Amino acid sequence: MAKVLATLRQHWKKSTFGACLLGWGGHWLYGKHCDNLLRRAACQEAQAFGNQLIPATMPLKKATVFLNPAACKGKAGNLFEKNAAPILHLSGLDVTVVKTDYEGQAKKLLELMENTDLIIIAGGDGTVQEVVTGLLRRSDEAAFSKIPIGFIPLGKTCSLSHTLYPESTNQVQHITNATLAILKGETVPLDVLQIKGEKEQPVFAVSGLRWGSYRDAGVKVSKYWYLGPLKTKAAHFFSTFKEWPQKHQAALMYLGPTERPPEEPEEKSRPPLHVRLYRRLRSYWFSPKGFPKEVAPEEWEELKLSTTELCIATQNRQLDLTRTEDFMDICIESESVSKGQFVHRGSQKMRDPHMCLEGSQRIQASRCILQLPEGTEGFFGIDNEEYEAMPVEVKLLPRKLRFFCDPRMREQLLQAAVQ
Repeated sequence: MAKVLATLRQHWKKSTFGACLLGWGGHWLYGKHCDNLLRRAACQEAQAFGNQLIPATMPLKKATVFLNPAACKGKAGNLFEKNAAPILHLSGLDVTVVKTDYEGQAKKLLELMENTDLIIIAGGDGTVQEVVTGLLRRSDEAAFSKIPIGFIPLGKTCSLSHTLYPESTNQVQHITNATLAILKGETVPLDVLQIKGEKEQPVFAVSGLRWGSYRDAGVKVSKYWYLGPLKTKAAHFFSTFKEWPQKHQAALMYLGPTERPPEEPEEKSRPPLHVRLYRRLRSYWFSPKGFPKEVAPEEWEELKLSTTELCIATQNRQLDLTRTEDFMDICIESESVSKGQFVHRGSQKMRDPHMCLEGSQRIQASRCILQLPEGTEGFFGIDNEEYEAMPVEVKLLPRKLRFFCDPRMREQLLQAAVQ
C-alpha cells in the first residue's frame, strides 16, 4: 500500500489525469445506464398499448413516419432507431417509415401518400414545415388535414416541442415522452400561416415568418463556433460593420382579428347512411330562405414601415384554447437601436426568435399583404427555413391542424383557461 501511495505521489500529474479520466468515464457510463432505464420504462408503457385487445374485423392503425436522417447533424436516424422506433412498433401500430434523402423531398412524397391514420414527423422545424406544406398543397387537403399529426423532436431547432411537451434536459427522455404522447392520443389544434408569393405555390408555416437584420445575423452564428459562448454576440457585433443603421422598408396592408367560430365536435366514426341523408335533407329544407345577407366590405389598414426586423407569428407558442378571436401577431421592431442594443437584443432573439421586444409595434391581424420595394434582396426565415424575399400575402388558417401533445401540457392549458 505504501508503495502504491509513493508511486502516486511521485507521478502526481499522471495520477491526477488518470483520476479525472476515470471520473469522466464513470459519469458517462452512468448516464448511458440511466438512458437505458428510460428506454426500458417507455417500451414497457408502449407494450401496454400493444397488448390491448381489438375486434378481429378492425384493421390496425396505420402510422406514416417522415424521418429526416440529416437532422441534428446527421444523428437523427440513430436517435430515432434507438429511442422512438421500438416504442412505435411495440404499440401495435402498422408503422411505415419514409426517409427523406434531400431537402424538399417530403413535400413531393406527401402528394403521393395514400390514406393513413396518423402522420408522424421525426426531425426539426424544417421537416415540420416541409410535411405541413406538402399536406396542405394536396387537392384533397380538406380531408387529409383532419389526420392527427405527431412530432418527434430530433432536429437542432424544434420550436413546437416547447408547446407540445414538457421541458426536459435529457434528450432520450424528451424523445420518448414525445413518442408516448402520440400513443396516448391527446391533441391540440394549431394555427397555420399560408404564405403565398406572386408566382410561387403557397408555403405553410406553424411558427411564423421573419425578415430583417436579427434573422440575417442569427444565420451566421455557426460560422463563429470557435468563439464558444461568445459566438452569438460576435455574429451580431460583426453584422453592425455593414451599412448602419440597418433598415428594412416595406408597405403593409392588413385586416384585423376575426371572431372564432364554435369548434365542431369530433366524430369518432362515420355515421350510418340514413343519418347522413336525414342531416342533408334537414339542412336543405330548413335552411333560411330569402335574400342573402350583405357582406360587409373588408376594411384594410395600410402602414408604411421602416424597421430592423419584421416578424409575423402564430399563437402556437402561447396556446389559449378559450380565446374568442383568431389572429396572428405582427411585430415591427424599432429601427432606432444602438449597436450595443442590437447585439443584446440579437442574443434574446436567438433564444426566442418570435419574441416582440420592448419598444416594438405590435399588430393583431387575420390576413396581411407585404409589399417590398423593387430590387429588394435578402431572405425570409419561414419556420427557420430560408426563402427568397418577395412580396407575399400571409393568411391565417385558424385551428387548421391537430397535433398530438403530452396530456400534462393539455391539462396545464385547460387549467390556465379556467383561471
